[in-house]
Amino acid sequence: MLTFVGLGLYDESSITVEGRDALRAADRVFAEFYTSRLAGTTVDDLAAHHGVDIEVRDRAGVERDPEPILRAAAEGDAAFLTAGDTMISTTHVDLRLRAAEREIETRVLHGTTAETAAASLTGLQNYRFGKATTLPFPYAHGAEGVPGSVRETLTANRERGLHTLVYLDIKQERGEYMTADRGADLLATHWDGAALGVAVCRAGSPDPLVAADRLDALADRALGDPLHLLVVPGDLHALEADALVELGGAPEEVLPDPV
Repeated sequence: MLTFVGLGLYDESSITVEGRDALRAADRVFAEFYTSRLAGTTVDDLAAHHGVDIEVRDRAGVERDPEPILRAAAEGDAAFLTAGDTMISTTHVDLRLRAAEREIETRVLHGTTAETAAASLTGLQNYRFGKATTLPFPYAHGAEGVPGSVRETLTANRERGLHTLVYLDIKQERGEYMTADRGADLLATHWDGAALGVAVCRAGSPDPLVAADRLDALADRALGDPLHLLVVPGDLHALEADALVELGGAPEEVLPDPV
């Protein structure tokens, strides 16, 4: 059995009760933290809290050499841990399909996602979000500025009146986490600085922060420790506009007229 366990958003206590029980019952426990991480804990503290040994795999150890994980699942009960919800990344779907090809039983125990947390914290309605996008560090895509695909997604969603969730780049191996002010600066410079943006910082922690303003204003804000997200709203319902003022401190003059 291979059980995929989403750890939630912040620390060792963010996991569901069902996920916790499966983690503690597993014969071997694997994890990856290159797609995201738990900002409020360390691997050692996570392992100590749950009384297990955790074998951390890098990207190559999951995508190119999954054999130790699959063998452990074929011989007993193996758990595979990720931050957030475990099936958000295609690398995890691929691992599950590899297990299925070997006739290894799998199950998925979900955790809270950054997407649902962004809607919950900002007051933006989740069904009004369009296609999401990821904003990479400029060096990561081999060019200056913002990739055309990111700009196209933002523009297309805005034309349809939809909100855009912008995931911010993580380079776990370099210890680099793009902050919302850095992301806002890139979008302000290479897309539209006058556009409304909403920074969502440290979702799932005891001190999450939501800050709403023009992108060029957010670029000058100190928003604290990662992990961060950006949301670029589309058309706003009156309730959403009120929420951005009350929950995100948005200046009323920067908000579009509600629809």
